[in-house]
Amino acid sequence: MRVRSAVAAGLIPASHRDLVDCPPVAALTTVMADGYPQTSVVWCDFDGSCVRVNTMRGFAKERNMRRNPRVTLLCYDPRRPLRYLEVRGTVVEMTQEGASAHLDALASKYAGRPIRYFGDAIPARFTETEIPVLCRIRPTHVVALDANEREDER
Repeated sequence: MRVRSAVAAGLIPASHRDLVDCPPVAALTTVMADGYPQTSVVWCDFDGSCVRVNTMRGFAKERNMRRNPRVTLLCYDPRRPLRYLEVRGTVVEMTQEGASAHLDALASKYAGRPIRYFGDAIPARFTETEIPVLCRIRPTHVVALDANEREDER
């Protein structure tokens, strides 16, 4: 078993970047007002320095990140469950600017073809009630594990 870890600098190793750039499965954990963790499945990508997720104004994870910017993101590929990436970090920006375009880009990447989030991924009527918020997370602690890789493959 081989464990790759880039802890101190909060760097995401190149060997695991695919797991933070539109991974098959990503779960974001935030802290609720009562101190309990709250975890949601999210779409995410990586801009070279920060992991980006999107949420909607007023959702639990949006309120939680505004109150306490410390989060954890777990990304993995269910076809290789012994290979995963844990990113602990701090939310450094939450903005509506560019959030809709980011959602469209994520939806298109996950769908494998150009689509619009509102109208294709979810019903267009949600544009009347939902306000997208783009959140940038700066990694502070990263654990990259690949228990599938053998020592002689190094």
